[in-house]
Amino acid sequence: MLDSVKISRRQSEIRQELAELVGKESPTEDETRSMESLDTEYRNNETRYRAALIAEDEERREAGEELETRSEKEWAEVMAGFEMRQVVLALDEGAKLSGQTEEVVTELRGAGGYRGLPVPWEALEIRAGETVAAGTPDPIRTAPIIERLFAGSVAAQMGGSMVNVGVGAMEYPVATSAVSAGWAASETGNVPGTSAYTTVDRPLKPDHNLGVQMKITRKALKQSGTALEQAVRRDMNGAIEEALDKAVFQGSGSAGEPTGLFAGAATWGIVEVDVDAAANWAVFRSQTVQFMIQNAAAGPSAVRLLMRPEIWDGMDGDLVSGTAVSEWDRMSEKIGSVVMSSNALEAPSGDPAVSKCVLTTNAGGVAPFYVGTWGAIDLIRDPYSDAQSGGLRLTALTTMDVTISRAVQTRILNGVQ
Repeated sequence: MLDSVKISRRQSEIRQELAELVGKESPTEDETRSMESLDTEYRNNETRYRAALIAEDEERREAGEELETRSEKEWAEVMAGFEMRQVVLALDEGAKLSGQTEEVVTELRGAGGYRGLPVPWEALEIRAGETVAAGTPDPIRTAPIIERLFAGSVAAQMGGSMVNVGVGAMEYPVATSAVSAGWAASETGNVPGTSAYTTVDRPLKPDHNLGVQMKITRKALKQSGTALEQAVRRDMNGAIEEALDKAVFQGSGSAGEPTGLFAGAATWGIVEVDVDAAANWAVFRSQTVQFMIQNAAAGPSAVRLLMRPEIWDGMDGDLVSGTAVSEWDRMSEKIGSVVMSSNALEAPSGDPAVSKCVLTTNAGGVAPFYVGTWGAIDLIRDPYSDAQSGGLRLTALTTMDVTISRAVQTRILNGVQ
């Protein structure tokens, strides 16, 4: 029992005893001395009570921090024992799940309905020390929880935040008001009038379903379990990562695709700049300055740049007159990070060939855009499509969406030669 609770109970007992003694019109000498001793004890206990509360407050904070992280640690330990091999064999042969794999599947089924066997996102992370055909894997959890699946993806490298939603939609209110301070014009004058504090909602909605289909041959099913687990995880991770990266930036918002940054720029208010010039440090520097003017970035080191590899090729070969320093050298020394992708951005076209570039920054700990996923991955077995060859077809379904936070944290450059 806490010391503060013990002292509090004793104080209650003292008050009861004093109430009985004070009610007597002519107390005896013993009762008078008892009142004096109880009064002294009560005052001393007040000091002890305050000291106990101060000491226990620190203990409560330490215990609270432990409780906040305990559930994540326990879940990570359970996930470390999840086996994709058991899921595949359960779908193919009807084998019974066991151990931590059974615990995870049961927990996910309790949180939502799935036609097949639910597979958690954490099971698709690429773990250090893995091999496909031989060797003993040594799974190590090293990536942050929000980037566990897409730690190597363009979306994560550009500062995007992965958000897992249980059920329903999620909205991010963003302040859009122009509230400002002002000075009173005179001693008795009023400060400037009131301004409405307004916000705009950036919703993530479960309207877009992404599917991955894999054929597992009879030979693969009969191979070692760990090799099959590694291969399935890597194939699913690569396919989802490629499709998601492309949708985040190039999603059309139609035919089932979410609205990407390019298609949604006008609706969301993202600034688009027509460069129509050769790529050089001066072009990207001027756009970085705009981030700084709008208080979105403190300097070039806080800015991320997404470009095509062809632009790097041109900049690295463009030397400053009379020096061995290229335009790429000048930019890479100052910009925060540069990400190159031939999947997230369309191939250059036209004469001269032009491409798009994207600049993003994290302001105040807020990501420039959010990628929402709903629940876990629904893995469905199809033993009939490839029945003639004895194979198995697996379909992995997941629901995703994309939205931005503040429009000023993203800029799109068109016509970069």
